[in-house]
Amino acid sequence: MTIHCSDLAKVYEGGKSGWPALRGLSFGIKPGEFVSVTGPSGCGKSTLLNIIGLLDEPTGGAYRLNGRDVVTLSDEERSRTRRDEIGFVFQSFHLLNRLSALENVCLPLRYAGAGGDEMRARAASLLARVGLHGKEKKTPLELSGGERQRVAIARALANSPKIILADEPTGNLDSASSREIMDSLFALNAEGITIVMVTHDKELAARTGRNIRMRDGRIES
Repeated sequence: MTIHCSDLAKVYEGGKSGWPALRGLSFGIKPGEFVSVTGPSGCGKSTLLNIIGLLDEPTGGAYRLNGRDVVTLSDEERSRTRRDEIGFVFQSFHLLNRLSALENVCLPLRYAGAGGDEMRARAASLLARVGLHGKEKKTPLELSGGERQRVAIARALANSPKIILADEPTGNLDSASSREIMDSLFALNAEGITIVMVTHDKELAARTGRNIRMRDGRIES
């Protein structure tokens, strides 16, 4: 799927004139690219990722996802696009501690209407794909940080997304676990999945195909 933003702006309410998080961003991302987004804290990286992922809406400019103007999408269409086309990986994992690894991966499949046996088989296959075969019944509290992030990646892959959005996916991990997660993301990218990753790590950003550097809500380079 193609991502194209033109003069994208986001202003949050507050104060006399609001707080501008994004100030006229224009860029495109082609299918199959691995793009990192870097910049100091508060520069708008996560806001940009949330807009790309249809979790938030711009207040100005245009955003087209695979040629469709997202502003024209209904709430139902936005939800369906998020569910079917986009996978999310977050720094804090966002797993449910009361559920097993298998049950966490099953959640998006259940929302998509998958049947019980089909759903569990798909979830088990995805966990094996990210190196967690045999850990299906473990809860997040019984897994290491790197293993939890791999569960999150398996969950992101549940509905075969064309785009994965990763917000500081290695931020809470040690160096060894970080390498494992990045290897997993590069392997997925090699399969043709578009990946957009926010990171503070310049070394990780240098390994991606392209880096968008932000500052004060603008693209610096």
